[in-house]
Amino acid sequence: MSSLRILLRSLAVAGLSAALIAPASVARAEPTPAELTKQIEKSSTELERIVESYNKLNEEIKANKATAATLQAKIGPLQEQAERSRSDVGTLAVTAYKTGGLRTAEALLEQGGSTSVADRLSTLDQLTRQRQETIAGFTNDQRRLIDQKTRLDATLAREAAQARQLVAGKKKIQADLARLYELRRQAYGRAAEAPATSSSAGSAPAISGAAGTAVRYAYGAIGKPYVWGADGPDGYDCSGLTLAAWRAAGKSLPHNAAMQWDATSRISRSSLQPGDLIFYEGLGHVSLYVGGGQVIDAPSAGRNVLKRDMNMMTIAGYGRVR
Repeated sequence: MSSLRILLRSLAVAGLSAALIAPASVARAEPTPAELTKQIEKSSTELERIVESYNKLNEEIKANKATAATLQAKIGPLQEQAERSRSDVGTLAVTAYKTGGLRTAEALLEQGGSTSVADRLSTLDQLTRQRQETIAGFTNDQRRLIDQKTRLDATLAREAAQARQLVAGKKKIQADLARLYELRRQAYGRAAEAPATSSSAGSAPAISGAAGTAVRYAYGAIGKPYVWGADGPDGYDCSGLTLAAWRAAGKSLPHNAAMQWDATSRISRSSLQPGDLIFYEGLGHVSLYVGGGQVIDAPSAGRNVLKRDMNMMTIAGYGRVR
């Protein structure tokens, strides 16, 4: 074989080897900071949606527990009432057995006395109606008792199923958090932002009334860490912060962004005032408006509560606490 052929064959083999090796090298390349940041934002959005679903489930469990307690409180008196009705019906049965069916005819045929047959018939008719009412009362009491017990059983079963979902949700959140923190370590060298102070955000604006109290509370929370499922005072998730701010002002909000949407009145962007809530696309995030186009919110895992521009995400709408 000529030297030229050998050279050409060597070059071809080298080229093929390079082609096979090159894709593997690209596949093993570390993600760039920009790519990591994109992954972090995507993971944070997905995680926040799961956290808000978890919060909603918690709110539903609380509501079911309250319903169960109300039903339990009703069942006690109903049981006593049903037992009294049962006793009354039992007394009627014993009396009827002892006197026998002939007593009615005997009472009508008996001679003497000033009571006429018509009067005696009227008295018997009244007694019959009273007995029928007693039996009907017992039946109604029993029906109400069974209905309340059925509703209670259904509520408790629903609550138990939700509790199981809660455990599964918690496990998923913990796994997602571990992945998110690892991404943050790769991108920023640490899993969470350094503790911050509220001084960089400036002083809370002078606002009167309940809205002013909520805004001042939010300013006081700046720099505290995002903690999923938390509503203070050491950490918050997004709906936990808005809940806590308005709780300080004496108003009650559920711990879930979508449920807070339902609990507030719709307003326009032009009507925004400090203390109003701003909801974002998919109702998976909520912030507290503090004026000047700025909001305070708990952004996502690994970050701290901060003041920032209200347009950091696509806005779904605005709400005023009632």
